[in-house]
Amino acid sequence: MIVKDEAKEKLSPFELSLSLEQELIKNGQTQGLLNAGRGNPNWTAPTPREAFFLLGQFATSETLHADGNYTAGQIYQSENRSQRFETFLAGQTSKGANFLKKIWYSDNNFLGMPREEWLSQMLDYIIGDNYPNPVRCLPAAEGPIKKYLNQELFSHSTIPFDIFAVEGGTAGICYLFDSLMNNFLLSKGDRIALMLPTFAPYLEIPELPQYQFDVVKIHAKQTVMEGKSTYQYATSEIDKLKDPTIKAVFVVNPSNPTANAMCGSTIDQIKKIVAEDHPHLMVLTDDVYGTFVPDFTSLFSELPYNTACIYSYSKYFGATGWRIGTIAVAQENIFDELIRSLGDKNRKSLNARYASVSPEPEKISFIDRIVADSRDVALNHAAGLSSVQQVMMTMFSLYSLLDEGEAYKAEVMAICHEREKLLYKTLGLDEPLESLDTAYYCEIDFNNWINTRYGKDFSDYLRNNWTITQLLTSLAEKERLMLLKADAFGSSDWAVRVSLANLPTDQYSEVGKRMIRLVENIRQDWLKIK
Repeated sequence: MIVKDEAKEKLSPFELSLSLEQELIKNGQTQGLLNAGRGNPNWTAPTPREAFFLLGQFATSETLHADGNYTAGQIYQSENRSQRFETFLAGQTSKGANFLKKIWYSDNNFLGMPREEWLSQMLDYIIGDNYPNPVRCLPAAEGPIKKYLNQELFSHSTIPFDIFAVEGGTAGICYLFDSLMNNFLLSKGDRIALMLPTFAPYLEIPELPQYQFDVVKIHAKQTVMEGKSTYQYATSEIDKLKDPTIKAVFVVNPSNPTANAMCGSTIDQIKKIVAEDHPHLMVLTDDVYGTFVPDFTSLFSELPYNTACIYSYSKYFGATGWRIGTIAVAQENIFDELIRSLGDKNRKSLNARYASVSPEPEKISFIDRIVADSRDVALNHAAGLSSVQQVMMTMFSLYSLLDEGEAYKAEVMAICHEREKLLYKTLGLDEPLESLDTAYYCEIDFNNWINTRYGKDFSDYLRNNWTITQLLTSLAEKERLMLLKADAFGSSDWAVRVSLANLPTDQYSEVGKRMIRLVENIRQDWLKIK
């Protein structure tokens, strides 16, 4: 039995995982290691990436002097650029080139502007020789990104919305929290609601000294729909949102680590509460896993006036290293309404805060305040996501608008579900309800699984004599298997998160076998002393 380590018991799930991994590296025990803890996908989207680099290659050729001198190159005048671009593409036969050809020659208005203008702007962006301008989102990137979000997350909504291109979902989370505080929409000690389970930092951030929010927890529970298991919210839990003292609710949809999308009846209930009981409720939804559900419905598309949406490209496109994502806010929204309704003292304070940004600071929209706050206002002129990163977002977005993007989506979802099937079959568990299940992660409650597989006596022994931290430490040291404890996500204190994204598909049976082997060994020791 692993000795209880009080220091390890206090670590967050991610810090514990990192600590265990470092110990294995230090002790030279990494051979055969399976790390199913962190959710970094092991697939990529090669076609839009190849298109990105081809576009960069052409852009570089546009900076060369006529004599071929590479020194101090400049993008020269756009005369005949379209012809040069078409000649360049004609000499390429790769999938990335074919993708660029489809976009260039398409009759659909994927680009949101005349193609020649789009090309000139994209070449400037990808060379990266200018500050992002405008700072919120570059014009040639904004159209394709909005079309992508509308198609994949917002159910082809017709509601006009604005986006702020940010350094991934984590930056979006930080920026939103800060601007809600800076604009007196939330204040230290305010009551907010968290829909659980959720991404662990959403539970940790409210406890920070600058926030110290009074958190109302809304718990999902495992239930049965259409004869399959899913994690959903009881009506009584959602009814907590009727409380008018709750200023905002934060939700990760689909959830992390339980990996389930919110069902339609829950969305309808929230809409009814906003309409009848709590019209000023602010809704913050993180939809990073929405693209892994066949027919996803975002709260943003159903409650656009009350909702701000964070989305990261990292998981779906295997792009965690790119740090790219968005914040979306409807052009008519509750945030601007609440700012307008602030008292004189707070309005004067905000006018002073944003005076360097505009001669009429009271007219600055909430999303533009987020942009300014992201650079402490004084550096608003130098805000904005790198133009090169915005080009990559544009390539990903455009790819998803084509038929090839639909095929990619089907393939990625199939990968995740096949891995889930292998793991669940090995562990002897029933598969979840597929229509609401991302299969990007899965949550395994060790106590429930062991109780079902080995009986109550043994599960009671394990619960009374072990902690989940000890169990995960033993898994790492004895079985070379890394999983993530899920209690900090708002799950059971005996739940673990298994990432179905980052190991080869055929290894997920092995993940299950190693879990079983460790428990079997513990059980054998228990039987000797029983």
